[in-house]
Amino acid sequence: QVQLVESGGGLVQAGGSLRLSCAASGPTFRTYGLAMAWFRQAPGKEREFVAAISWSGGTYYADSVKGRFTISRVNAKKTVYLQMNSLLPEDTGDYYCAASPGSVSTVVRDWDYWGQGTQVTVSS
Repeated sequence: QVQLVESGGGLVQAGGSLRLSCAASGPTFRTYGLAMAWFRQAPGKEREFVAAISWSGGTYYADSVKGRFTISRVNAKKTVYLQMNSLLPEDTGDYYCAASPGSVSTVVRDWDYWGQGTQVTVSS
């Protein structure tokens, strides 16, 4: 089994920045090669794709965050990061880390492992 633990959420003013981290743990044969992603869920809304990164470093972004957010990973540390700049009130929500041994996808059901989430609040 793979466990994911997010950190780095908090309260920030619009225009500010936050950096989220997600650490994966579990047997090496399960954590090696994982694609990883960030999703978010605003109150009363469905969970939505934010960004994803393949094992080899290919990155994918939702249109709403392109140019403002950067996803990266350090495979030796089994950790993925989400650098969020120029934050907007509409970026508010719970941010979830996800992992999958399959290909990168923007669809929630395609991801096998999920963290418990970290809250991000952007005030106007």
